[in-house]
Amino acid sequence: MTANSVEQLRKDGNELFKCGDYEGALTAYTQALDLGATPQDQAVLHRNRAACHLKLEDYDKAESEASKAIDKDGGDVKALYRRSQALEKLGRLDQAVLDLQRCVSLEPKNKVFQEALRNIAGQIQEKVRYMSSTDAKVEQMFQILLDPQEKGTEKKQKASQNLVVLAREDAGAEKIFRSNGVQLLQRLLDTGEPDLMLAALRTLVGICSEHQSRTVATLSVLGTRRVVSILGVENQAVSLAACHLLQVMFDALKEGVKKGFRGKEGAIIVVSGSKISSAPVEPSNVFVLPDPARELKVLISNLLELLTEVGVSGQGRDNALTLLIKVVPRKSPKDPNNSLTLWVIDQGLKKILEVGGSVQDPPGELTVTANSRMSASILLSKLFDDLRCDAERENFHRLCENYIKSWFEGQGLAGKLRAIQTVSCLLQGPCDAGNRALELNGVMESVIALCASEQEEEQLVAVEALIHAAGKAKRASFITANGVSLLKDLYKRSEKDRIRIRALVGLCKLGSAGGTDFSMKQFAEGSTLKLAKQCRKWLCNDQMDAGTRRWAVEGLAYLTFDADVKEEFVEDEAALKALFQLSKSEERSVLFAVASALVNCTNSYDYEEPDPKMVELAKYAKQHVPEQHPKDKPSFVRARVKKLLAAGVVSAMTCMVKTESPVLTSSCRELLSRVFLALVEEVEDRGTVVAQGGGKALIPLALEGTDVGQTKAAQALAKLTITSNPEMTFPGERIYEVVRPLVSLLHLNCSGLQNFEALMALTNLAGISERLRQKILKEKAVPMIEGYMFEEHEMIRRAATECMCNLAMSKEVQDLFEATGNDRLKLLVLYSGEDDELLRRAAAGGLAMLTSMRPSLCSRIPQVTTHWLEILQALLLSPNQELQHRGAVVVLNMVEASREMASTLMESEVLEILSVLAKGKEGPVARAAAASLGKAVEYGLIKPSQDGE
Repeated sequence: MTANSVEQLRKDGNELFKCGDYEGALTAYTQALDLGATPQDQAVLHRNRAACHLKLEDYDKAESEASKAIDKDGGDVKALYRRSQALEKLGRLDQAVLDLQRCVSLEPKNKVFQEALRNIAGQIQEKVRYMSSTDAKVEQMFQILLDPQEKGTEKKQKASQNLVVLAREDAGAEKIFRSNGVQLLQRLLDTGEPDLMLAALRTLVGICSEHQSRTVATLSVLGTRRVVSILGVENQAVSLAACHLLQVMFDALKEGVKKGFRGKEGAIIVVSGSKISSAPVEPSNVFVLPDPARELKVLISNLLELLTEVGVSGQGRDNALTLLIKVVPRKSPKDPNNSLTLWVIDQGLKKILEVGGSVQDPPGELTVTANSRMSASILLSKLFDDLRCDAERENFHRLCENYIKSWFEGQGLAGKLRAIQTVSCLLQGPCDAGNRALELNGVMESVIALCASEQEEEQLVAVEALIHAAGKAKRASFITANGVSLLKDLYKRSEKDRIRIRALVGLCKLGSAGGTDFSMKQFAEGSTLKLAKQCRKWLCNDQMDAGTRRWAVEGLAYLTFDADVKEEFVEDEAALKALFQLSKSEERSVLFAVASALVNCTNSYDYEEPDPKMVELAKYAKQHVPEQHPKDKPSFVRARVKKLLAAGVVSAMTCMVKTESPVLTSSCRELLSRVFLALVEEVEDRGTVVAQGGGKALIPLALEGTDVGQTKAAQALAKLTITSNPEMTFPGERIYEVVRPLVSLLHLNCSGLQNFEALMALTNLAGISERLRQKILKEKAVPMIEGYMFEEHEMIRRAATECMCNLAMSKEVQDLFEATGNDRLKLLVLYSGEDDELLRRAAAGGLAMLTSMRPSLCSRIPQVTTHWLEILQALLLSPNQELQHRGAVVVLNMVEASREMASTLMESEVLEILSVLAKGKEGPVARAAAASLGKAVEYGLIKPSQDGE
C-alpha cells in the first residue's frame, strides 16, 4: 500500500513538474518521502526535489537535496549533475568540476556532461587568468594612492576610481583582498584625507558585499570600533560612505547567520601551482573565522555606544540610528526570532532615549540635527512593534518610565525639561509608551505649567509636548478642557514666532478632531480658515528657518481635513511652491506632514459611501451620521488634482521618495502611494505624471512599505502601463522592476478593478519582449492568469485571455498547452466561439499563435470539442476583419500540419468559404485563404479551376 502510494505521488510530482508547477511537484515529492520510501526511492525523490529547486532558482536547497540523493546512491549520475549545476550557480566552481568529472567517468559518452565540463573548466581558467592579470594593476594602484608625492593629482583620482570599479566585480574584490588589500585600505583611512577615505570605504563595500568570510576578516583587520567611529566624522560624504559599508557588512553577517556559513564562501579560489582550493583564506593564510552572530552583536553594540559619545557629529548620530532601524527589527512578523530586538532594548534603550531627549538649539552635550529626535522616535517605534508579548512590552514600558523618572525627580528644572522632551519623543514613536509616561505623577501638570514660562526654550519643549499629547485619544479631551485657552493665549500674546506657530499647530490639531466629518466642527465657522491662512503665511516666510516653517505644514496637515481649507490652499500658488521647496530641503521631518496634507487635498484616504438605508436607520435611532462636505465631491477633487499637478507636485513627491532617511517610514510611503494613485486617476493626467518622473518614483513605493501602500502604488503603475508606452515610461532595466508589483495585484485579496488593470498592464508588457515574458513567468503569474480566464466578470476574463495570448509566444507557455491532461487548448477553442467579440479576438489570436508555433496542437483541436468546425467557420464568416484573419491563420496552420487534417477541412463548408475569401479583396485574409487552398492542391485533395485559381 505504502509503496504504491509513494510511486503514485512520485508520478504526480513528475506530471506537475512537466506542467511547470514546481512548487506543487515539491509538495508531492515531500509527501512521498514522508510515507517512508525505500532508500532507492528516497534517492530518486531527493534528486527530483533538487530539480525543482534548480527551476525555482534556490540553489542552496538544490545542492542540499542533490547531496542527500548522492548519500543514498553514490553512483546517481543525475543527482551528481544537478549538484554540479547548483554549485556552479553558487560560484563554487572547483566543487562543481569534481561532480562533473565523476559524471563523465560514469557516462563517458554523454555529450551533455562533456560540454558542461568544458564550460566550467573554461570559467575557472578565465577566473585564474583574470586574477593573475590584475595582480600588477592592484599593486600599482595602491602605490599611487599611498605615494605622498602624488597628493591631489589627477593620477591619484583615477587610481582611486579604478580601485572602486575593480572591487565591484567579485573576482576583482577577491584579488584586492588577497593582495593584502584590507591593510593597505586601512592606511588610506588613516590618512584622514576625505577623497582617499571615500575611495577606501567604497572599495571595502565591494570586498564585503554578500561575502561573510571577507566581511569578518575585514572587521578583524580594521577593528569594529574603528569602522563604526568613521560614522562620527564631520565630513558628511565620508559618514554616508561608512554608513553604506556598515549596511553591507550587516547584510553579509546576517546572511551568514541565516545560512550557517554557506553561500559564496567556497567561491574563493586560491592558486598554488596547479592546485585549486576553495577554502576561505586570509592574506596571512592562517585565519579562523569568528562566529558571525557574535560579530553582528559587536557591531550593534558599537553603534549604540556611538549614539551617546561626545564629539560625534549630528549627521553621524543620525546615520547610526538609520542603521539600527534597518538591521535590528525583524523583516517579517512571521520570523519567530526577535532576540536581537530584546537584546538592543536591554543594552541600548537608555542611549536611544538620551538622543530622543536631546535639544538641537541651544546645543546640548550631544550634537544632534533637526532629524535626530524623529529618527530616535522611529527606532523606538520599530523596536516596540517588534515585541511579541505583553511581558516584553511591559519591560519596555518599565525601562522608559524609569529613565524618565530619573530625570524628572531630583534633577531640577533642567531634568524636568529633559524628561518632557523624552516623553515627546515617545509620543511621536511608540505612543502607548508615551501615553504611559504622561500618566506619571506630575508630568502633565509640569507641561501645562511650563507652557506659561517666560523662557523661550522651556516654552518650546512644553508646547511641543502638549501638541504631541493632543493627538492621543486619552489626552485630547483633557487638553481641550485645560489647554485650548492656554494655547490661544500663547498664540495671541507671545511675541516669538517660534512659540506662536507651535501654539497654532496645537489649536489646528484640536480643531481637526472631527476629521472629514463636516458635521463635527470643533471651532466656530471661519476659525479653521483663519488658522489655515496664518499657517500659509508662515509657510511662505522664507526668512524663518526650515525647522520653524515645518510646524506650519504640520498645522495644514490637520486643517486640510476641512474642504474649504483645501480649496483655498490649492489656489495659493505661493504656498504650494513653498510647501514643495520645503519637502526638498534637508528638514526631512516635514515629509509626513507634507504627505498628509496632499492626501487630504486629493481625498485619497479611504472613504466609503454610507448605505442610504443605514443612514435612515441611524437618523431614526438618533445616532450621529457623518456628513461629507459639498466641496469634497468628485468634481472638486478633480479640479484640485489639476491644480496640484500644474504646481509641480509630482517632482516634489519624486524627491521625497528618493530620501535616504528613516523619516520616510512605511506609513509615509503609503501616503505618497495614495496621492500618486489619485494623480493618475484621469487618463489625460498620466502623461504629466510620467514626464515629471512619477513612473520611476512609483517602483520603490510598490516594492517596499505597508501592504496597502504597495497595492496603491502597484495600481498606479498598472494605470500608467496600460495607457502609455511602457518602454518610454520605464526606460532601461526599470521596466523589469514593474512586473512584480503588477503580479501582486493578481492575488485574490485585491479588488476586481485591480485584477483587471494588472492583467491589462501585463498584456502590454508581455507583447514587448521575450525577456519581459520570462520575467512574468518567473514571478509565477501564469497560474493566476489562467484562473482569471474562468472569471465570471467578462472584462476580467477577456483581459486574462489577452494576456495569455501574448504570453503564448514563450516556449514555456507553449509547453503548458502541449502537455497532456489539461483543458487549456479547449478553453481557447470554446472562447473563440463566444458572443463577446473582444474575447473571441483574444482567444482566436492565442489559437493562431499556438497552432503556428506548435503544429502538434492542430490535430488536438477536433478532440477538444465537437463544435470545433462550427467555431472555425464562424470566425471565417465574421464581418470583423481581425477575427476573419485569425480564423484563416488557424485553418492554414491546421492544413499545413497534416494531410489528414486538411482532408477533414476540405470535405466541409470550409472549402467553399476559403474559395470566396481567396477571391476577395487583397489582404492578409485572402492570402491565408489562398495559401490553405494551395496546400490542399499540393496534397491532391482539390484541383485548381481552369483559370488556375
